[in-house]
Amino acid sequence: MTIYLDHAASAPLRPEAAAAWLEASREVGNASSIHGSGQVARRSLEEARERLASLVEADPAEIVFTSGGTESINLALKGMWTSRLPGTTGIVLPDGEHHATLDSVEWLAASQGAQILPVPLDVDGRIGHEGFCDALSGAALATALVANNEVGTLNDAAGLARAASDAGVPLHLDAVAAFGHVPVSFRQWRADAAPGAGLVALSVAGHKIGAPVGVGALAVARSARIAPLLHGGRQQRGLRAGTQDVAGAVAFAAAAEIALAERETEARRLAALRDGLVSAVTTTIPDARLLGDPTRRIPGNAHLHFPGALGETLLFLLDQAGISVSTGSACQAGVAEPSHVVLAMGHDATAAREVLRITLGHTTTPADVAALAAALPEAVARARGAGSGRRS
Repeated sequence: MTIYLDHAASAPLRPEAAAAWLEASREVGNASSIHGSGQVARRSLEEARERLASLVEADPAEIVFTSGGTESINLALKGMWTSRLPGTTGIVLPDGEHHATLDSVEWLAASQGAQILPVPLDVDGRIGHEGFCDALSGAALATALVANNEVGTLNDAAGLARAASDAGVPLHLDAVAAFGHVPVSFRQWRADAAPGAGLVALSVAGHKIGAPVGVGALAVARSARIAPLLHGGRQQRGLRAGTQDVAGAVAFAAAAEIALAERETEARRLAALRDGLVSAVTTTIPDARLLGDPTRRIPGNAHLHFPGALGETLLFLLDQAGISVSTGSACQAGVAEPSHVVLAMGHDATAAREVLRITLGHTTTPADVAALAAALPEAVARARGAGSGRRS
């Protein structure tokens, strides 16, 4: 039986979400149809929208369902760029963002003439507030992670939103890694920002919290200037055309309700398991070290550096032992390259290839953590013996 410790890539499907999906999928009808069957589907969809909105702390009309975090991020960034104020070309882009953000902004720079305004991270992987504020001057838009998806460090989302509001710049926050694990509030972070400025869009995804893969959402302020990516209908305030996934929305709402109901209890449990794991690993492998902020981080995230041991070799050896972990974002799976997040934190390219991301979740047990702690010393020794770590 596999021990699964890669919840940040995709969390196991919650039985309640699976049951909600199955029940909703039995309903026949397009939520945009005006006949009785269509209106039954519409009611289920709008109830799911209301449920999710209450958990994100947004108005139901502000929730736009998507196919996941990547689409939500693309819709926010490309839609905000298309609707930007005349004469503005700069996009504030902190180092270490998720590749859905990096690749979207790089595409806008290469094909649309956007100017990238980088913001450095500190040694713990946090977005520098002063650098972020400086980059906002005259920018078209800004984006930032609420929690770094690799090293787990939490950013000051409220402070970043306030800075964008003060500068009159629209801001997108990527809360995909954070939602369900730490407090997320679209309404509080938006606060009293002027129309079209400050926090205007926030991305979340279902499969990080036990909903099915393929459903996410973008909270979009009523005053936001965002153009749609897809055309072919006026669904969801005209921001996302196409037949809506009623069953996916219902399952997302079900998973989110459970995740938030148990969030505080799970945060304490997972933080204790994580701290025990880090203590055990650094005791048996003294030169191993935790990267990212030691306390202000996602509770279940342990991002570890093992000098002299290539991360992909460790991943393979642990997989052979029946333990699933990762070296970083699953979106870069199969690509042997240094972690751009670790590089942004000031480490060299060699160190950026000697890391493992271990993420715990709602199915993780103390026995799972103990098994990983027991397997790691041999895996690290074998990886180092294979000469897969530092090179002269």
